Amino acid sequence: MRKETNLAVKDPLAAIDAIVRRHNITAGATIPILQEIQNTFGFVAPEALTRISDLTGIPESELYSIVTFYAQFRLQPMGKNIISVCHGTACHLAGAEKVTETIQFAAGAKPGETSADGLFSLEKVACLGCCSLAPVVNVNDETHGRVTPDKAQALIQSLREADQKENSGSKGESRNGKPAV
Repeated sequence: MRKETNLAVKDPLAAIDAIVRRHNITAGATIPILQEIQNTFGFVAPEALTRISDLTGIPESELYSIVTFYAQFRLQPMGKNIISVCHGTACHLAGAEKVTETIQFAAGAKPGETSADGLFSLEKVACLGCCSLAPVVNVNDETHGRVTPDKAQALIQSLREADQKENSGSKGESRNGKPAV
């Protein structure tokens, strides 16, 4: 299960101020400050970089270069479903690029981005360690092996349907999930 973040912080500036103060506003604390900002908000917003710069005196350009250099940081919120497609050697040779293209089209998210509806974030990763199951796709920490473009399309469709069902409040169904009479 992925870690939930507190995107509904009542006063984001006050939260950022408190995080920076906790780290004694020193240049050596830059990465821990950025990590805590991301843990709090789910990503590091450009406004957060501006505020950190104002409080610490570290140039915004330097903060931006740190956030864009390290893969652990994100500049935009992650989608509800995080999809990682393995592009290690075995997966690459088994068709990971076609699987990624299919997911990109079906989900509406390019690698490294989140779909406009906020439902999907797509990542290309170096290796998921499941080479015998190549190509491998990880969705919300659930591993899917021997994924074909057709299976990838069906996976995205099932995630969309599950989201629609969740958001519809189970209209037309009884509490046990069976059709209402």
